[in-house]
Amino acid sequence: MPVPPDGHGSVPRTDHGPVLGPLGLFTVLLGAALPMIDFFIVNVALPTIGHDLAASPAVLELIVAGYGVAYAVLLVLGGRLGDLLGRRRLFLIGLAAFGITSLACGLAPDAWTLVGARVAQGATAALMLPQVLATIQAATQGARRGRAMGLYGATGGLAMTAGQILGGVLISADLAGTGWRSIFLVNVPVVLLGLVLAVRHVPESRSERPAPVDIPGTLLLALALITLLAPLTEGRAAGWPLWTWLSLAAFPLVAAAFCLVERRADRAGRTPLVPPSLLQLVSLRRGLGMIVPFSVGFGGFMFVIAVALQQGLRMGPVNAGLTLAPMAVVFFFGSLAGPRLIRRYGSRVVTAGGVIQAVGVALVGLAVWQGWPDTGIAALAPGIAVAGLGQAFQLPVLMRIVLSDIPADRAGVGGGVMVTTQQSALTLGVATLGTLFLALTPGLGMRDALLITLLAQLGTIVLTAGLSLRLPRRVA
Repeated sequence: MPVPPDGHGSVPRTDHGPVLGPLGLFTVLLGAALPMIDFFIVNVALPTIGHDLAASPAVLELIVAGYGVAYAVLLVLGGRLGDLLGRRRLFLIGLAAFGITSLACGLAPDAWTLVGARVAQGATAALMLPQVLATIQAATQGARRGRAMGLYGATGGLAMTAGQILGGVLISADLAGTGWRSIFLVNVPVVLLGLVLAVRHVPESRSERPAPVDIPGTLLLALALITLLAPLTEGRAAGWPLWTWLSLAAFPLVAAAFCLVERRADRAGRTPLVPPSLLQLVSLRRGLGMIVPFSVGFGGFMFVIAVALQQGLRMGPVNAGLTLAPMAVVFFFGSLAGPRLIRRYGSRVVTAGGVIQAVGVALVGLAVWQGWPDTGIAALAPGIAVAGLGQAFQLPVLMRIVLSDIPADRAGVGGGVMVTTQQSALTLGVATLGTLFLALTPGLGMRDALLITLLAQLGTIVLTAGLSLRLPRRVA
């Protein structure tokens, strides 16, 4: 039975708690899209930024890595703060701060200022994004939750692809002479719209048993992710100095210390940053285990294809972006069909998606092998589209599986853990597959380097599809 809005504008409520209506869902999905778009949007802009700001390759990689590492490091903390202080409140704060830091990126006078602004932008994204999943978990039920999660998965995948398309279009349009700066400045009016809608249509929710922030766990998780991601993303461009090897050597020690501190906190009756009880959920463990190879392959592919299209095939930013348009379109519509397929075929949709994605990547490789250096958009389109369909059958389902058994009062933490894993794996994919591609290019040429990198991505697809066979057939 509906009850009054209780001071939250037009946000509806029922006896069972807040309800996320259509405009509220649109608003939080808009907030989910922005961070993913901005992770990928710079890929096609890096040559222009490097020329305009006289930035070295190492600094250009920092523009990408600084955002990704800050984003990944703070996501779990952002989820915990939302559970504690209110998810709507943290969403509004994070969204507003994302707009301010986007403006700072767009107005950056030099490369190092841009690096700093990108780090800050990644931190604000980490405040905002966990609240999206937590709000969906807390303010939807049953079939509505399934549809909302399907749309979340579709939005995430579409945003990752659309980021590079939008980046190419904006740079070529050169709006009011802003050039590459428009890829950041365009966020400002979008954020303003999101804030207006969020105030009226996003319900407030928080954990019924909020726990204080686990400071030791937060610091150790941040240090573990930094010691892994920072050297991998910066090592090649910096020439693999001593600090990169020392950092990689420290990673397993810091990760082990984090696990030990979390277990001790749990045994002592405190609430750790990542509760071990969450990791005991079979659905969460298996889903995360598949999101890692999927995201490593996807993140690496998106970075490598942007470089290959612009530097190898000499495409401009618009054509480089439009080459990926079939992936974005097919992913979106494939994601919408996903819920019906899941009801009929269960988790085997993920297995089928892996097979389809592998066929798509193989078609891309065949087009490159036969046509290079004259491979055009038309030759690449079939493989790109088929790969996008395969991805659409995997990512939304994996997200549903990860979150399916997480209690509502831990929705923020669970969402933070999932997105941290995904974001870390995307950054790891850029670092590993990107480094492989760039290291092979001088000796083998860009065509053969790209083909070997696509083979490496096929390995991550096969691993994801193989792991999917361990999933229960029925998906909640």
